[in-house]
This record gives sequence, structure tokens and C-alpha cells, in this order.
Amino acid sequence: MTNNIVITASCGTDNPNRSTRAIHLATVAHKEGKNVTLFLLDDAVYLAKKGMINHLQAATGDIADDLMTYLQAHEVPILACTPCAKSRQISEEDLIEGARMGTAMELIQLACDASVISL
Repeated sequence: MTNNIVITASCGTDNPNRSTRAIHLATVAHKEGKNVTLFLLDDAVYLAKKGMINHLQAATGDIADDLMTYLQAHEVPILACTPCAKSRQISEEDLIEGARMGTAMELIQLACDASVISL
């Protein structure tokens, strides 16, 4: 069994429950000692844009910004799909601290050596 976990998310601020859940699961996995990467695809790239999740909250009460702050503080890799971000006019400079652009090849390489949870 691998100690690596990749959380992929494709929904953004339009679905606060699923998008917050992805960030929450990444936080829980990290707290459990797993090597976690959060990979954001499609509209989920908005989650890594500065200021976009300030008031995003799931029905469970989980607050996306608090969870993302945890990931940032613990240097959990947060990757935003490069073509997904560029097609939404999001540049590397627009990303929150600790986030960077990532490629499909990186996602495949990460996934080959990890358990993957997709939301």
C-alpha cells in the first residue's frame, strides 16, 4: 500500500460542497501522515486563484479557505492544470502562495504511484 495520495478536483466555486470536500480530504490525509498532492482541473483551478475561496463553505460547515491555509502552511503541493487555468485567464502570478501550474504528465506520474481520490 502506498503512502501517497492524489486528490483531484474538477469543480470550483460553483459547487462549494464538492470543492471544499476535496480540500478537506487533502487536509485529513496530510494529518494522517500521507504524502498528499492536490491537483485542480477544469473549474477547480479557481480554488487556487487568490481571493476566490475567501467565503466558500460546505454544507457541513467546513470552510475552504481555512483548509487551504492549512495545506499552504504545511507545504502540501497544490497544482493547477496549466491549460485549464490559462483558458480561464489565470496565470501563475494569480495563484495563491504554495500553488503552481501543473501538467497532465505530472498528474499521470503522480497517479501511477498513489491512491487517487477524484471529486
